[in-house]
Amino acid sequence: MKELKIKLPASSANLGPAFDAAALALDLALRIRARKAERFSIVARGRDSEICGQIENHLILSTYQEVLRTEKKNAPPLALAIENEFPIGKGFGSSAAARLAGIALAVHFGNLRWDSPRIIYEASIREHHPDNAAACWMGGVTAARMARPPARMADVARILPRGSWPLMLAVPDVSLSTEKARAVLPEQYSRGDAVANIQNAMLLLAALFQGNHGLLQSSLEDRMHQPYRARLCPLLPALEGLSSRDGVLGVALSGAGPSVLVFLDPTRSLARTQAKIEARVRERRLKAELIQTRIARRGAAASFFEER
Repeated sequence: MKELKIKLPASSANLGPAFDAAALALDLALRIRARKAERFSIVARGRDSEICGQIENHLILSTYQEVLRTEKKNAPPLALAIENEFPIGKGFGSSAAARLAGIALAVHFGNLRWDSPRIIYEASIREHHPDNAAACWMGGVTAARMARPPARMADVARILPRGSWPLMLAVPDVSLSTEKARAVLPEQYSRGDAVANIQNAMLLLAALFQGNHGLLQSSLEDRMHQPYRARLCPLLPALEGLSSRDGVLGVALSGAGPSVLVFLDPTRSLARTQAKIEARVRERRLKAELIQTRIARRGAAASFFEER
């Protein structure tokens, strides 16, 4: 079996009101080259290379072995070369990308005949929700859910937003575990909060599909997770006060946080907008790395099936 090369984009899930349902792919990638070898090994470069290169309990390799063990197939040792561009553990779908990478390796080297809905499903059951996995695998903006049993697949709708949607990521120097971020959420919500989130999530997807920048800011309002996570993610309330006057169309937690996804006005000076964001972060006595990016149109599926 020939070596496999795959490119997996980072992703930003929840997008404000679309909690556990929607995500977008980011133009920052995890690139992996894998070949059969006598023993497992990893050479990692790029961002957080010490995490990516630690072979013990490595999520890519453990997922690869788990899938093939479940399918009653041997898992030949692999040599991995990893190049990573996005922060690990900061709300950009790093675990979903790693899961998908491990599943892709299992499909390739185990000769499994799995299609994209099955691959996304296998990642989703391990992640406990399909949003990041769907965006990472398909690219663009995705809405996803698990199909009803006994189907072993995920239902995914993918859209490519109309027009220009430049983004900026505000990344703190601390991580936040998904478990801790979920622990602060309530067990129940009022009907009013549920209805408001449904309305806003639908308007948000419509704004992206239509290229309607004016509709974006109000449709990012969330009542299900961001109000409860704000104390764990101080960059969110710090940046929520920015508006179109500052070149900001809207902000949302990236995944469970602590990073913040900032939608930028494409008609404004990027340098001036970044200066406004930097000033707001300093005013609140916070620290953040700012990363310019955009929505990735291609997901991991494109490189995976091209290679095969």
